[in-house]
Amino acid sequence: MPFEFDGREYAIYHTRDGFFASDGMCTHEAEPLADGIVIDNVIECPLHQGRFDVRSGKALSAPVCVDLQTFAVQIHDGDIYVQIPD
Repeated sequence: MPFEFDGREYAIYHTRDGFFASDGMCTHEAEPLADGIVIDNVIECPLHQGRFDVRSGKALSAPVCVDLQTFAVQIHDGDIYVQIPD
């Protein structure tokens, strides 16, 4: 799920392992990851099929080589909170 805050794109993922959040744009060509597909804990960029681990942001396959920034997520009363640094 994509969201924007303070002019920046973010993405929230819900996998079997829980909720995770990262930058919303691919580090390779600035493509929105919300248009990609999530399988298990991996998001695949829709443009060139580079893959990232949504838990750590680690770049997993070419052409991506720069990791995604990830953010802590907490769930309170059914609401999702993402800790975005100042």
